[in-house]
Amino acid sequence: MPETARSASARTPERRYGNRPTMKDVAARAGVGLKTVSRVVNGEAGVSPDTERRVQESISALGFRRNDSARILRKGRTASIGLVLEDLADPFYAPLSRAVEEVARAHGALLINGSSAEDPGREQELVLALCARRVDGLVIVPASDDHRYLEPEIAAGVATVFVDRPPGHIDADLVLADSFAGARDGVSHLIAHGHRRIGFIGDRPGIHTAHERLRGYRAAMSEAGLPVAEGWLAPGATDPGRVRADAERMLEGPERVTALFAGNNRVTVTLVRVLAELDRPVALVGFDDFELADLLSPAVTVIAQDPAQLGRAAAELLFRRLEGVDDPPRRMTHPTRLIARGSGELPPSD
Repeated sequence: MPETARSASARTPERRYGNRPTMKDVAARAGVGLKTVSRVVNGEAGVSPDTERRVQESISALGFRRNDSARILRKGRTASIGLVLEDLADPFYAPLSRAVEEVARAHGALLINGSSAEDPGREQELVLALCARRVDGLVIVPASDDHRYLEPEIAAGVATVFVDRPPGHIDADLVLADSFAGARDGVSHLIAHGHRRIGFIGDRPGIHTAHERLRGYRAAMSEAGLPVAEGWLAPGATDPGRVRADAERMLEGPERVTALFAGNNRVTVTLVRVLAELDRPVALVGFDDFELADLLSPAVTVIAQDPAQLGRAAAELLFRRLEGVDDPPRRMTHPTRLIARGSGELPPSD
């Protein structure tokens, strides 16, 4: 072989076509034992920096990839978890998903996620598909109100944690924000600024968080000795057309409201648009913070929950279960906080 060809060959990483390189190949090339290669591949202690460097160079040169299939068979784990959300496009769920992913990564696990679109049938389809792919555990924002279909999977060892809403008809770990207390605080804030006619526009009442926020609204009004007219209540779908129609109805007539409480960020965004078209100020407090809320005029007062905190807590609870913690199901409730920015502090205009 010409000298130039030998030099080029020496500079080119070794490749094996046909059979994948094994740990034995890496060990032979690095001049170490098989156990040493295993320790480096699995990030275990007990290997000197110089030896680790030689092993890593051999891994790169040979193009070695760890055989996760063998590890799965040995440990009975796939190092993967599933996350089922209501809507991946909803800004609320982005930080929650990211937090779950970060915890999973810290535990060497892959996250697979999907959206139920608030459809119980689709939720069940997604969850069972993830179980069929042998995920080790599940974090679920439930769309269904009956999760007995999960009982065989949980009995088979699939760790399961629910977040944002409770499961239906089964006992399982649960991480929530305090929707009731948050809504009560938001409505009480409006009352403290002189409002007596306060409208509530929220999500569908069958959703746990929507029900709790309406309950918090009623509690605040009751504690202040204020009546609630049925026309001031509008739970339902959060599409802009529905929200706008109910808002315009509440803002008309002799008993029109002087303030609005929005049940979630999607409702709040529509109400901001509606109120911007009026020639009089109407106070607004929204449940959930949202991007640019502090830059509007007036800036929007919100009841903020921390979706990243919810996701992190749920994922950490899941990995506790995967590590063998076997205490009774836990329910963790995280507080919300009022962020006063201006829209909730406007006095009544009439």
